[in-house]
Amino acid sequence: MRHPPRSGLLLVAAAVALVGTAVAPVVTASGAAPACTVEYSVTSRWDAGFQGAVKITNNQAALSGWSLAFDLTGGQKVTQGWSARWSQSGTTVTAANESWNGSLGSGASVSAGFIASGPGSDAVPTAFKLNGTTCNVDAEPSPDPTDPGPTDPGPTDPPPNSDGPPVLKVSGNKLVDESGATRRLLGVNRSGGEFACVQGNGIWDGPVDDASVKAISDWNANTVRIPLNEECWLGLSNIKPEYAGANYMGAVKDLVAKVKAHGMTPMVELHWSWGQYTGNSAGCSDVHATCQKPMPDMRYTPSFWTSVANTFKDDPAVVFDLFNEPYPDRATSTTGQAWTCWRDGGTCPGINYEVAGMQDLVDAVRGTGAKNVILAGGLAYSNDLSQWLTYKPDDPTGNLAAAWHVYNFNTCSSESCWDSTLAPVAGRVPLVAGEIGENTCTHSFIDRVMAWFDARELSYLGWTWNTWNCSSGPSLISDYQGTPTSFGVGLRDHLRSVNG
Repeated sequence: MRHPPRSGLLLVAAAVALVGTAVAPVVTASGAAPACTVEYSVTSRWDAGFQGAVKITNNQAALSGWSLAFDLTGGQKVTQGWSARWSQSGTTVTAANESWNGSLGSGASVSAGFIASGPGSDAVPTAFKLNGTTCNVDAEPSPDPTDPGPTDPGPTDPPPNSDGPPVLKVSGNKLVDESGATRRLLGVNRSGGEFACVQGNGIWDGPVDDASVKAISDWNANTVRIPLNEECWLGLSNIKPEYAGANYMGAVKDLVAKVKAHGMTPMVELHWSWGQYTGNSAGCSDVHATCQKPMPDMRYTPSFWTSVANTFKDDPAVVFDLFNEPYPDRATSTTGQAWTCWRDGGTCPGINYEVAGMQDLVDAVRGTGAKNVILAGGLAYSNDLSQWLTYKPDDPTGNLAAAWHVYNFNTCSSESCWDSTLAPVAGRVPLVAGEIGENTCTHSFIDRVMAWFDARELSYLGWTWNTWNCSSGPSLISDYQGTPTSFGVGLRDHLRSVNG
């Protein structure tokens, strides 16, 4: 769903003098090879700033995209950089790969440089993280007490539910748990994380405390889809620091932990992304992640998924939904061009930025070693799966499922279309309707969708668990205690009947 109504780098021109190098040491307590090493140096310094450099060596599995984060704590600000896309949020500096140097094999190195304003300190940053992994320490360092990680709810979270969500995998055309029993993902979307941060209004839309998450489980939902914003997750400079980077990641991990604590499967999903598109059906003209774009971008999206996958790869109960609603078919001249763009990315007709195809995103996730179930939606805002099987990306783990969205106003909104285009896909791979809804404030349409999916033991999630007026967009609730709208009552009662 596309929702109801809701500094540039400066070139430093200065004479510089070589002042020597400060190099970050590699610290190991037991002689084990670090997962990654970073050599940091200040190569030049002048009154108003300094020039620095980093050399990154990857000692873990090959990476298809990388992002390095460290802190400059002396008031310095990065103003220019090369061989990476440099950004800064507060004290945290991020260097993300360019399109031409994103591949970083095991044992391979890459170097990048920057210019910063402020005191030209030779002090070395105390910590470096490559795709979320701490560098220059043992391969199995002691846990960082400031970062509980996705499997540690932290002291403010509810106690874990012993009947937590299952670890899922794909078996034929079904999702199954570790015992081999078929599992269906039935639940709701919790919108907010995709738009509040980029609009400067917070991280979520409404509360995400334990009581509000419990209200979802009280509907007998077993899955919560969590839309995200790539610029907020990566902490890019156009996002307010309090809603970006580590703060945003921490909030997402906290919500994932709460969802799991109530026995529900968390599904994290990329909703809004970078890239300027002004063509047919454009949602906005902004280059930033302020609306739905026709396809993910090569500049940031692989780095986003590498970071997300590294965050949750040790938590296989989390499901990854690669991209909300692709619509390259609105930009291209032919359907064949659109499906090729969808799978392979690159230079796509009608789209001005370099596109990351679904294969690029699958590769980014699997490059981290993550084996979590992945969903990939098709064309026409994920409503068209007619050639999904033909263009299906390759997943070496075999844990790939198809995502589909449907509303009463979509093209494929009849049982005859579902029989002809969905049934063949559902016969080969798991099919998840990540969004179902209608703009009528009733539930007659989703009743038909759920009946069709129930008959085939398929999955579906209602849009959306937010207190918007259901006459302006499909809103399931009128308050965060879970009081349903006249639309939401249909989903609530049905979930209670099939999951009860």
